Amino acid sequence: MEAHPDIQTTQKGFRCTLCDVNLPNGPTVDAHVKGRKHQNLFRLRATRKEQVQNSVFVSGIKPNTLSTHLINYFQQFGPVEDVIMDKEKGSYAIVEFEEQASVSAVLQRSEHVMNGLKLRIKQRESKEFKVVLKRKQDAKNAHVNLDALSQELCRAASVNEQMLRVVESFQLNENERNGRELLVKLLQEVFTEFLPDCEIHPFGSTVNTFGVHSCDMDLFLDLEKTRSFQARSKTSSEQPGEGQSEDARSEDSILSDIDLSTATAAEVLELVAAVLRKCVPGVHKVQPLPTARLPVVKFSHRNLNLHGDITIKNRLALRNTRFLQLCSELDSRLRPLVFTVRFWAKQKQLAGNPFGGGPLLNNYALTLMVMFFLQNRSPPVLPSVDQLKNMACEEEECVIEGWDCTFPSQAIAVPPSKNTEDLCTLLAAFFSFYATFDFSASVLSVREARPVPITSFLPPAAPQSDGARAPKPPAGPRLGHMTVLDPFELRHNVAGNLSERTLKSFQRECADAEKYCRSLQYQRKSAKGKSWGLVRLFAPRCPTVPGAGGKPGEGKERRLELSVPFRLAALPDAVQRQLGTAGERFREQWFAMVRVALERVFQEVLGCSPAQEEEFEGQMDTSASSDTVAMDTAKAEEASRGGDQSEAAAAAPSCSSADASFDSVTSPQAGQKRAFTSVETSPASPQEKRRRLCPAEEEEEEGADGAPSASWCWVQRHPVWAGRRKVRRDLLKARGDSDAGACQPEGGGVAMELLVTRHITAKQPDPHDLVAFKVGADVVGGSENTRAVLRFTPLCDHKGHFQDFFHFLEIFLPKTTEAFLGK
Repeated sequence: MEAHPDIQTTQKGFRCTLCDVNLPNGPTVDAHVKGRKHQNLFRLRATRKEQVQNSVFVSGIKPNTLSTHLINYFQQFGPVEDVIMDKEKGSYAIVEFEEQASVSAVLQRSEHVMNGLKLRIKQRESKEFKVVLKRKQDAKNAHVNLDALSQELCRAASVNEQMLRVVESFQLNENERNGRELLVKLLQEVFTEFLPDCEIHPFGSTVNTFGVHSCDMDLFLDLEKTRSFQARSKTSSEQPGEGQSEDARSEDSILSDIDLSTATAAEVLELVAAVLRKCVPGVHKVQPLPTARLPVVKFSHRNLNLHGDITIKNRLALRNTRFLQLCSELDSRLRPLVFTVRFWAKQKQLAGNPFGGGPLLNNYALTLMVMFFLQNRSPPVLPSVDQLKNMACEEEECVIEGWDCTFPSQAIAVPPSKNTEDLCTLLAAFFSFYATFDFSASVLSVREARPVPITSFLPPAAPQSDGARAPKPPAGPRLGHMTVLDPFELRHNVAGNLSERTLKSFQRECADAEKYCRSLQYQRKSAKGKSWGLVRLFAPRCPTVPGAGGKPGEGKERRLELSVPFRLAALPDAVQRQLGTAGERFREQWFAMVRVALERVFQEVLGCSPAQEEEFEGQMDTSASSDTVAMDTAKAEEASRGGDQSEAAAAAPSCSSADASFDSVTSPQAGQKRAFTSVETSPASPQEKRRRLCPAEEEEEEGADGAPSASWCWVQRHPVWAGRRKVRRDLLKARGDSDAGACQPEGGGVAMELLVTRHITAKQPDPHDLVAFKVGADVVGGSENTRAVLRFTPLCDHKGHFQDFFHFLEIFLPKTTEAFLGK
């Protein structure tokens, strides 16, 4: 890593003082320095520095002084680039020259008099370059909006009225709509001069009834008729005569410089950007982005204070906009729900990516999620896209780029919904619906109005090779942590950018909101003027009060439970195709793979031995709950204090010198962890031990609800969890690994973890039974995220090691099991 003036070394890595970000290691620093954000700020700082060096500070002027007066005076010293006037008092100005020599010429003159005013001039002071993050400004504005909105909402009579007021507070007002319409007309006039017969169509939030203040303005530039015009012009120019128009013979037309039939998207976008820069008043910050998923030209408008995008390849967006308009007309409850959910998600920092990209939800994804929820009410509030297609007539059939976009043009053609739930009830049901939704194994399809198994979008299994090349399967959506399909472009996942962390936060916030919506603070207006309804729902997240005692976890027993999540992306392609053939029963097939992987982790990586549960029946009741186990442990300790210490000591096996560090008395001392049991019988002979259930060989069990399940009994004779990271580092150093100094996470690699276990067990040639435990496993999914749930029950823990062992398994077991599944 090369030394860089903006990079500082910290205790945890590095820090870029220019971008105000922390960086963990050298490769990340190199990538950051070469990245777009750092390079842009680097160039901006250099430009600002040059501007300061080429500027002078002028004071002694009067408020009625114009910038033209200063330009006329200072032009005698050199070309003037810009003049910045004081907008508040008009007592000073900054004059920027094109060359630094002009500044020297100004400062060399001892006296400056302009229109009878004696000017005071000095070199412009250089200030530290600082980056003001838009995210902080947005957070501040959101806080102000929430404070202003809270008073308005508290005056409402019901939650239904509160949701309607949310719409009134955030929707585009009449002046904003009129301003946007005028801008569209202006752009239409300007572009028609250069691109005859072209058409400008607004789409997106500006016209789909879900627009909010300061939302971006999306425009589609349709050049289909312009291409036809250009083709006719070429034909007429080759055959001069009657009927040749003035436009066709015009040498000033911009079409003479480009052939739309052969031009690339980048060339057309550069043409559009040139027209915006030079011919549209008020437009600035024009930037073409030809490499984006949908190539656009970004721009800003000073007078309207809005940002806009112009695209030339997004005809589907026009149809999508009309579809959202139709859904708003079908049911008046859709817009209040969408506005409320959007603002709630923004307040909880689940949506609203400030720079366009990022791991948060976008407004379009949230809108489709609300619509999908309404489609799945009983009875449905909104019909599916397929149902709307069947209601359309032949004249309304529409296919764009191969996608079926057919639906009725008028809302009167769709029967009204029979659902009569009010907004208050629907909002609470929305949070309940998504709090336990199975995002990991289901796809949200507004077109079908049902959760589709994620394996339905996997490529089919490769057929037997017969010498002919199989046709390439059509591209499907990019499956992510959350998959929400576009209504028409079914290969587009509108939530594909969402991170796993954001998804977990979303479901956690939904669960908290569902709990709050069951309280009277949500349903009834406060008679004492306190916050209620949506006001408390929109409040930023705060730490929950654990309970009456004020201590986290007080009164609750720790559940000995962990899970292996279903991660489709982590599975090999062959396994994905195999699951794809299982259809909706893919969970059973995946769970069978998990059971085999778990056996290999316990037996091969951790060195556990299979056992029989009956061997430990006298030591602990395996059907007891954690409360019963704790009671049995307390009774055993009380019995041992009553005079049975000698019997317990005689029954316990002796420990070798290699195991001396793990020896402990039956009754724990103060400050030590309580053992799960202190009563033990003599271990059964090895010949009597056999596996409780081998999923690879025996038929799988079924749980009470018919779901597949399995169980095992294992004995762990070695402390494989103790000192594991140190052993791993020593092995990496001995192997000469350059990353040996880094503390790698548990379960980093199957081969390495196997070596670590062998190294630990080799130090204890005469092991004794340390821990015996039972593992019960079953698969969940459908109504919550698909995962394999593992429930542990200690059977024998005479030295109190099971708590440490289970704490180790919480991190190690899921990661190592996923590593086996990846193979």
